[in-house]
Amino acid sequence: MFRFANPDYLYLLLVLPVLIMLYIYAIVRKKKALKKYGNPELLAELMPEVSYKRQHWKFWLLFGAITVMIFVIAGPQFGSKLETVKRQGVEIMVCLDVSNSMLSEDVSPNRLEKAKQMLSRLTDGFMNDKVGLIVFAGDAFTQLPITSDYISAKMFLSSINPSMVSSQGTAIGKAINLAIRSFTPNENSDKTIILITDGENHEDDAIGAAQKAAEKGIRINIVGMGQPNGSPIPIGNNNNFMKDKEGNVVITKLNEQMCQEIAATGKGLYVRVDNTNSALRALQAEIAKMTKSEVDSKVYSEYDEQFQTLAWIALFLLVVEFLTLDRKSRIFRKIKLFSAAFLLCSGMMFAQKGERKNIREGNKLYQSAKFTESEIAYRKSLEINPRSTEGTFNLGNTLYKQEKYPEAAEQYQLIAGQSQKLLNDKSINAPRLAQVFHNLGNIGMKNKEYAKSVEAYKQSLRLNPKDDETRYNLALAQKLLNDQQNQDQNQDNNQNQDQQNQNQGDEQQQQQNDQKENKSQEEQQPNEQMSQDNAQQILDAFLQDEKETQDKVKKVQAEQQQRRRTDKEW
Repeated sequence: MFRFANPDYLYLLLVLPVLIMLYIYAIVRKKKALKKYGNPELLAELMPEVSYKRQHWKFWLLFGAITVMIFVIAGPQFGSKLETVKRQGVEIMVCLDVSNSMLSEDVSPNRLEKAKQMLSRLTDGFMNDKVGLIVFAGDAFTQLPITSDYISAKMFLSSINPSMVSSQGTAIGKAINLAIRSFTPNENSDKTIILITDGENHEDDAIGAAQKAAEKGIRINIVGMGQPNGSPIPIGNNNNFMKDKEGNVVITKLNEQMCQEIAATGKGLYVRVDNTNSALRALQAEIAKMTKSEVDSKVYSEYDEQFQTLAWIALFLLVVEFLTLDRKSRIFRKIKLFSAAFLLCSGMMFAQKGERKNIREGNKLYQSAKFTESEIAYRKSLEINPRSTEGTFNLGNTLYKQEKYPEAAEQYQLIAGQSQKLLNDKSINAPRLAQVFHNLGNIGMKNKEYAKSVEAYKQSLRLNPKDDETRYNLALAQKLLNDQQNQDQNQDNNQNQDQQNQNQGDEQQQQQNDQKENKSQEEQQPNEQMSQDNAQQILDAFLQDEKETQDKVKKVQAEQQQRRRTDKEW
C-alpha cells in the first residue's frame, strides 16, 4: 500500500506554475532590456559566448529538482508488513433496493437518495465494525465485499443507481441469501443484515430466506422506504411517470406488512423512514446493543520510507544544473551537453518507428492477400526487434497462408512457449493467443500428428471456450487419434499372429491365414470409412444437441426476462 506520510506538503506543487510564469516574465524583461541597446541580432554577434539554450536548461533542471524535492518532503512510503489486528466490532451487510420504485419521491429527495444519505451517516458512526454492500432489484449483486474500509464503502454508495441491475423487480430473498454467504466464517462475531427496501416483493420467498438467516444467528433489520399510500415513479425531468402495460400510471406503495413479517422472522427491527432522522437513530441504537466481539482486520503496521531514490534524483539534477554554465566555455565549446542522451533516445525512437512501419506495411499486404510480400515486411520488423510478439504472430499467420507449415509452426511455438508471460503482461490478448494454438492444431492435423493437435486444440479452448470451430476440430482430432491407435494395435496383433504361423511351418494353415487376413483387410477399409462417417455423424449430432440446448436456455431466459418486463418494471 502506497501513501505519503505528510500529504499536506503536496500543496507546494501549486507553486510550480507560478515559477514557470515568473521565468517567462524574466525572459520577456531581458529581451526588452537588450532592445534598448540595439538590434538583438547584432548584439548576439558581439556576445558569442552567451548561450540562451544553456539558460533554459538550467531553469528546467532546477524546476525538476524542486518538483522532486516536494515529493521527498511529503514522505512517500510503501506498506511493508500486513498484520491482522483484533478489533471489537460487529459485521454488517447492507442490502439496498435499487429497483425503479426507489425513485419515487414520497420521501425527500427520493427513496434511493434518502437511503444513500442515511447509509453514509450510518457509516460515519462505525469504528471497528465491518460493513459490506449488496444491491438488488430482480437480481442481487455484491457491490462491496465485507470490509473495514469505510472510505471505499462511501465511494461505492455515491455511484449507486437503478441501472446497475438490468432485471427489474424486488428479489428480497436473493439479496438475503447472498448476504448470508457474504459474512466471514467467524462464529463469535455478531452479524446483522440491514435491508433497505419498499417491500414490493414479487420474485421469491423472502420469509424463507429470513428464516434461514435466523437459524444461523443473523438478525435482519428492515428499513422501509416510502409511504403506505404510495406515489408515482417519475421518469426523466418532464413530469412524466412510469406506466404499466395497460397505460395506467404506476403507484408504488410501501409494503409494511411484508417488511414487518421479514423483520419478525429475522428477529430484527423494522423502522420506516420519513423526512426526519428517527430511522437512523433507531438503527444506530440497535447496532449499539449488539455484542461486540473480536473482528479481524488486515492493516499495514509498518511502512518503508521510499524518499531515498527521489532524493538521489534531485541531487543529480542539482549537480548537473550547477555544472551547466550560463556561457559557452572556450575549452568545452565543442562538447554539446545532452547530445549523447538525445542521440540514444532518437536511435531508440527511430528503431521503434521502423518496426511499426514494417508491421503496418505487412498488415496492408496481408489484407490484400499478398502473403509473400507481407512475409518480407514482417521479417524486416523482426530484424529491428527480434522479440516483437506482434511481428512473430503476424509472420506465423502469413507463413500459414502460404502453406509453409513447418516455418509457421516455428513462429507459433515461439509465442506458445511464453503464453503465460504474454497474458500476464497483456502483450497479446487471449483470443489471438487462442488462434495461435488453433493453427498449431491444424498444422498437426495436416501432418497427421493427432496427439499434438488434440493438446493444441485443448489449449485453444481454455483461452477461448466459445470457439465452436476449435471444439469441432478437437472432437475430430480425438476420433482420428483413437482410430490411429486402434490401427497400430491391430497391426501389432497381425504381426504377432504371422510370426506364430511361420513358427508352426504349416503352409496350408499359413495360406488359410493369409486368405483370412486379405479378407479382413478388404473389409477393414469400408469399416474404417464407416467408422469415420459415424464419428462425423455423432459429432454433428452432439453439436446440434448442444446448439438446441443453448437455444432452449436462451429462450427460457428471454421468456423470464420478458415476463419480468411485462409484469413488473418497478
